[in-house]
Amino acid sequence: MPTSFDKSARFLCAALRLPVVAIAACLLALTATPASAWDLKKIENRDYVSLESVKRFYNFTKLNRSGNSLVLENPKVEMKLKIGGNECLMNGVKFVFTHKVEVIGDMAYVSRMDLAKLIDPVLRPNFIKNAADFRTVILDPGHGGKDPGATNSLGSEAFYNLKVAGRAKSLLEAKGFKVVMTRTSDRYLSLQERVDLANAIRENAIFVSIHFNSGGREARGIETFTLSPPGVSHYGRGLIAADSQARAGNEHDSANIALATSIHGSLLRRLQKNTFDRGIKRARFSVLSGVRHPAILLEGGFMSHPYEARLIQNEAYQNAIANGIVDAVVKYRFAVSKRPTGAGSAPR
Repeated sequence: MPTSFDKSARFLCAALRLPVVAIAACLLALTATPASAWDLKKIENRDYVSLESVKRFYNFTKLNRSGNSLVLENPKVEMKLKIGGNECLMNGVKFVFTHKVEVIGDMAYVSRMDLAKLIDPVLRPNFIKNAADFRTVILDPGHGGKDPGATNSLGSEAFYNLKVAGRAKSLLEAKGFKVVMTRTSDRYLSLQERVDLANAIRENAIFVSIHFNSGGREARGIETFTLSPPGVSHYGRGLIAADSQARAGNEHDSANIALATSIHGSLLRRLQKNTFDRGIKRARFSVLSGVRHPAILLEGGFMSHPYEARLIQNEAYQNAIANGIVDAVVKYRFAVSKRPTGAGSAPR
């Protein structure tokens, strides 16, 4: 029977596009040692943790620096960072940090927020305290009715959202999941109605909101959003007073990022060269703020990009996204369905 660390390793290998044979090596990176020597610093009135501490705790075997580039690695897990940057690549999958990577002397630091709310849940999803086994998936095809979403000469976002969700529903049900759709036809639902429908589900569940993007003829690629933790702004804008308030969805901050990792990595693997990785990001979308289940919002490509518009219309592309969602749900469920015992914890 797989151990809890087996589950974390399998999840990481799958979500970050590692081959199955890498599972044993992944265990080295996931078997945390006691948190007895965290190197904590205050930088610009924020708590930061040294990458040396991260290396020790997660048993990375190397921490290399070349100029502003930093690489943490073991034989199968590679984390790339840049001093002064806020992007992190884990085995090629992009995550957008809340705060920039800083340096004091020869020592590099990541914010305590990014360690606790991003790095740790990704590396150790089965340690997420309130993540639980589930059999219910709530699919939210965005827009609909009087709200078509993004449009182009080929169709509407609302139509494509529903097609992908319908395909994913069939595939999930074939695997034994119960699927609830916020809409099954071209009808309008307010954002609050979507939240209320999701929160009416009392059993353990996850929530996946399906969208396609718009942003000018040059913008392209997929991106996946989770709710910003308290004290973190909506992606692309500055911090405002309301950002300090915890929302209902913040109960699942760690589960949200683990679910996003699984879905984003699965979509990259399914779409391959037909997409561009825009990263896993934080946002304050209403459906993410209000839903009381682990929740993500995915953007499956740009309706406004000439090439991607044609891809989005293509049924094979739609099926690839649907299959990517299903792959991710199965892997995420496997990762969080057993609790660990007797291991250290990252600083909170």
